[in-house]
Amino acid sequence: MPMWSNGACRDAMWGGWMPFQGIFFLLLIVLAIIGLVALARSIFRSSTHGVDERRGSSSLEILEQRYAKGELEREEYLQKKTDLTAQS
Repeated sequence: MPMWSNGACRDAMWGGWMPFQGIFFLLLIVLAIIGLVALARSIFRSSTHGVDERRGSSSLEILEQRYAKGELEREEYLQKKTDLTAQS
């Protein structure tokens, strides 16, 4: 009869590793969560970068609206417009 059939060899091989199986499984779950968090941060950063680019054009739109409403004088409007476009 083969040695592995009685279970003694199998227990000697895997018996010592059984406590570590739970630790390895837990480590695998933690690594998966860390990976998902890193992916979510990467996606969030790239989506907020577009908001920053749009913010510059919206400030010009707000400036034009304020000028159209008469809240700003022509000189003040032109100066602020020059300042905003110089930053871009």
